[in-house]
Amino acid sequence: MKVTVPQQQLAHGLSVVSRAVSPRNTLPVLANILIATDEGRLRLSATNLELGITCWINARVDEEGSTTMPARTFADLVNALPNDQVSMTLNAINQTLTVRCGSSTTDIKGIDAQEFPPMPVPDPNDGVTVRVGDFKEMIQQVAFAASTDDVRPVLTGVLVTINGTDMTMAATDGFRVSIRKATIDNLRGYSASAIIPARALTELARIATEPEGLISMTVPAGRGQVIFHMKDVELVSQLIDGNFPDYKAIVPRSFKTRTILSTAALLKACKQAEIIAREGTNVARLNINPSDIAAPGHIEVSAQSEQTGSSEAMVDATVDGVPLLIAFNVKFLREVLEIIKTPNVVIETNAANSPGMVRPVGDETFTHVIMPMHLG
Repeated sequence: MKVTVPQQQLAHGLSVVSRAVSPRNTLPVLANILIATDEGRLRLSATNLELGITCWINARVDEEGSTTMPARTFADLVNALPNDQVSMTLNAINQTLTVRCGSSTTDIKGIDAQEFPPMPVPDPNDGVTVRVGDFKEMIQQVAFAASTDDVRPVLTGVLVTINGTDMTMAATDGFRVSIRKATIDNLRGYSASAIIPARALTELARIATEPEGLISMTVPAGRGQVIFHMKDVELVSQLIDGNFPDYKAIVPRSFKTRTILSTAALLKACKQAEIIAREGTNVARLNINPSDIAAPGHIEVSAQSEQTGSSEAMVDATVDGVPLLIAFNVKFLREVLEIIKTPNVVIETNAANSPGMVRPVGDETFTHVIMPMHLG
């Protein structure tokens, strides 16, 4: 193999795929990045057997070939090189890659590419194509609600359901549920349901940098994998096997109190309460008061901690219904408010021991349900 690539493109490609390298693995080759020529371009791949990322970059290919290089060593070297053309020549006999750039020359020993796990190839005619910006927004509004605890693996995933022209993403950690729906015309006639690891979707959102570009999603039958393909980048992930909880059952169908208020004002109040609550039980009380002759409607957001003290903040609101005192995990409330983009938000509640529903005003595609916490 003999190729020449711009240093900046090589560094960017390595930064994209390096997130799929596991720091702890039983196979030495999994700590490496596959470097291979591919139809006039250079292909970089990394995998931990659960998540795999491939990136293609432009290159001048003088000789075809492939090898694998230690991910951290190779990435650190490329990042340290000057912004110039990088020439790489492989000695296939001893798997040594000679890297030249400017006045520097470095030899790195690798592992034969034959030992690297094969990356799946998607069928371009099987799957759906979605605008990157739309798909990325759906991920950002849902993936944060997935669990990070591997005790129940199914909760660490996002349920993605496609039926006709409707796509739905849902995630829950047992204490909250985030649901995002979208209508996409080119989904017509396609149906699929898969539990995709939230980490894989978060990585996909990170590397999807062209909002107007397209992303294709393929779920090959019987392989337990999902493949996402974008321009010059491909991500493959193992699916999570199991039964996703019936999240629809806990979404309230009616409410007794409906509160509309400024998203930014409530977020600010929650951040203030979290400073106090995070040292204790992370509980924030929401005292919801309808308007009366003496005062307009408002929510009082308060938190107490034996270690740090107490905090109260008042937020004006339009309250329709009965007054209510309810408590939520303030971190959960803050996280959902941070991904709501509309100026106003609506909180729908029934009782102190019933789930609360948070939605952006004027946007029916997103719903977030939070379980209440004990008021004592």
